Amino acid sequence: MSTRLNWLRAGVLGANDGIISTAGLVVGVAGATTSRPSILAAGVAGLLAGSLSMAAGEYVSVSSQRDSERAALDMERRELAAEPEAELDELTDLLAERGLSRDVAREAAEQLTDRDALRAHARVELGINPDELANPWHAAFASLVAFTVGALLPLLAILLPGPSARVPVTVVAVLAALTLCGVLSARLGGAPVPRAVARNVAGGALAMAVTYAVGTWLGTTTT
Repeated sequence: MSTRLNWLRAGVLGANDGIISTAGLVVGVAGATTSRPSILAAGVAGLLAGSLSMAAGEYVSVSSQRDSERAALDMERRELAAEPEAELDELTDLLAERGLSRDVAREAAEQLTDRDALRAHARVELGINPDELANPWHAAFASLVAFTVGALLPLLAILLPGPSARVPVTVVAVLAALTLCGVLSARLGGAPVPRAVARNVAGGALAMAVTYAVGTWLGTTTT
């Protein structure tokens, strides 16, 4: 359940990044030019660059995490082979620290060790589930999809309306989407909803305002 919530939270945050970064890019370009092909080219380039960058970063990050988890499991496996009694005492101490009486902790440690010593130490001592090691390819694909889905909204919002309505429509659509992302991330993380929404909307609005102002300034100085 916690793993699923983590994936959902990561998906919402990835979509949120796609919305803000792509909205800032296309609004900035729209401030400089009314050319739909130019806006489309910039938006698609931003979507591809952002989604691939997110996927690559997530792959590297999760690969490092998985390598660390595997190294910890290998070390634990060697310690269990070399000093089984010491490891049994350690497991007993860890269970006792969690509130079990010494006798019950010892009995539980012995039963867990008889069943699967490595799994017991992985869960209790290392906080690792050997059956659920992070998969970097899954993480990379999830980040790519989440960012792409988020980026499509501002890209479509800026391209579909006429030149005079592009920016207002995009701003409204993006702020509505950021409100939804803020609500979802707050619910999944158990945080206060109003604060998360306000922070999310303010960040997106600031990003669009700055990029639009810069784009407009560049558009007037280069013509």
